[in-house]
Amino acid sequence: MVKLIWTDQAITDIGDYIGENSEKYAKLTVKKLFERPEILKTFPQTGRIVPEKNEENLRELIEGNYRIIYEIVSADQINILTVYHSARDLKL
Repeated sequence: MVKLIWTDQAITDIGDYIGENSEKYAKLTVKKLFERPEILKTFPQTGRIVPEKNEENLRELIEGNYRIIYEIVSADQINILTVYHSARDLKL
């Protein structure tokens, strides 16, 4: 099974989101954002290739209005790089 590693940047992105929204809605959204990548443990290539980068190992999952950007580092490791609101321009 693949190990998921959340980078400091991804955690910061989610933390920033919590501060901007209502507590109830934020809790529900954050829960979904943390749960969504669990599928990658079994199916690492589930997400689509990030169109802005067009690199096979750089992919994204969509959860609501958010893009969960991840990198397939090896057959055993995936790094969650960032969580971006889809209305923002992606900066990697």
